Amino acid sequence: MTALTPLRDIPQSNIFRKGDTFVLFGELFGRGYANGLVDEARKAGMTIVGVTVGRRDENNALRPLNVEELAIAETSLGGKIFNVPLMAGFDLDSPAGTPTPTDMLGGMTLKSWQEDKLDFKHIEKCRDVGVKRFKDSVAKVMAELDGMIKDGSNVFFAHTMAGGIPKVKVFLAIANRIYKGRGERFLSSRALIDSDLGKLILMNFDEVTANTFQHLIDGSAAIRARMEKTGGQVRYTAYGYHGTEILIDGKYQWQTYSNYTQGKAKMRLEQVAEKAWAQGIKATVFNCPEIRTNSSDIFVGVELSLFPLLTALKKEGCGAWAEAQWKACQSLLQEGSSLEGLLKRIEDYNKSSTMKTFRNFEAWPMDNNAELADLMIGTSDGITQMHIERKALITDLLSALVLEGTGPLMFHEASKPAAPVLWLNHDIIAKQLALIHSK
Repeated sequence: MTALTPLRDIPQSNIFRKGDTFVLFGELFGRGYANGLVDEARKAGMTIVGVTVGRRDENNALRPLNVEELAIAETSLGGKIFNVPLMAGFDLDSPAGTPTPTDMLGGMTLKSWQEDKLDFKHIEKCRDVGVKRFKDSVAKVMAELDGMIKDGSNVFFAHTMAGGIPKVKVFLAIANRIYKGRGERFLSSRALIDSDLGKLILMNFDEVTANTFQHLIDGSAAIRARMEKTGGQVRYTAYGYHGTEILIDGKYQWQTYSNYTQGKAKMRLEQVAEKAWAQGIKATVFNCPEIRTNSSDIFVGVELSLFPLLTALKKEGCGAWAEAQWKACQSLLQEGSSLEGLLKRIEDYNKSSTMKTFRNFEAWPMDNNAELADLMIGTSDGITQMHIERKALITDLLSALVLEGTGPLMFHEASKPAAPVLWLNHDIIAKQLALIHSK
């Protein structure tokens, strides 16, 4: 277990400048955490390059982007895309002529999945195929990248890969019960983890979320050695999640969303950074706060920890700008609903005996239970109903503020990182926002 190591002070360093290279190791899809780093790299005048996960054809075969897709991706990034498919995971890989793990899940149903067994000897063979494919593709990308980077310059590798859920219909029904169900529709996350389906998913999470970071570090060793030999420096960052300190009862306290099924993979991501750090490689995982994204919306209640950011903005000296955010949030609520009342509800929720049970850093990630689901999902639904429109939520505004704060924090801390794993909690996010909006 990595010790809780929060970033408390605004980082001041910046080694990156025009002529240096920023490499986005992952593809931009919509607005997310990665955009903040790209924005900072652009401000610094760095050359921005990226990769693609590729696309699947009608037979699920992996292919590069076509001309139109490549143009869209490069416009979105604002830089060159190496058009070598870097799809992580092995759910659609297998030795020639044999079923993929996704094929093996095809017969599972909502009634049978807990008892259905998988051939893990074959799955390991599929995993080997997927890992070799990915590492070979990394080697191709790095060979091309190496030719672009000048001796003595600095390179910033930003790892953004995460996920790994196989695309099978049965999982959607299971996920709806685990992450959205309560009462008779509730299903324990432990039931998934103990099943063969769950074991496969956890294996794929490891490959996508954690092991790709190791493949990046290993695959760029020649570039790193050349830069360091000629006076340059190389940095690696990755996005983690391991709970967040938020204001509860007037103090910053660690809390988390349960069940965060990807938690063990995120811990392995931390271990990759710690191993690299021990070898003198500056790789840092930044554990970022909960936000709302297209992918996180399946986790009903994950957004509840965003609301205390509003109180953090006032506590950390955001002044008139903080007041403006409060007013903007109030404007999204129905007549008769107050922001103060909403925050009181969140405070009561966080101080409840149920939630205190899950504020156990050493036991993370914990399984969910029926009591937690009833409280968390019920609170989430109740607060959503306080809004004028379900498509215009306070948590959308707060998520954007978190994204705005994390970009400069990660970019500047990476120049002179304090540790291989750092937490960006609500206090440092609010301090960064105060600095941005005081100018």
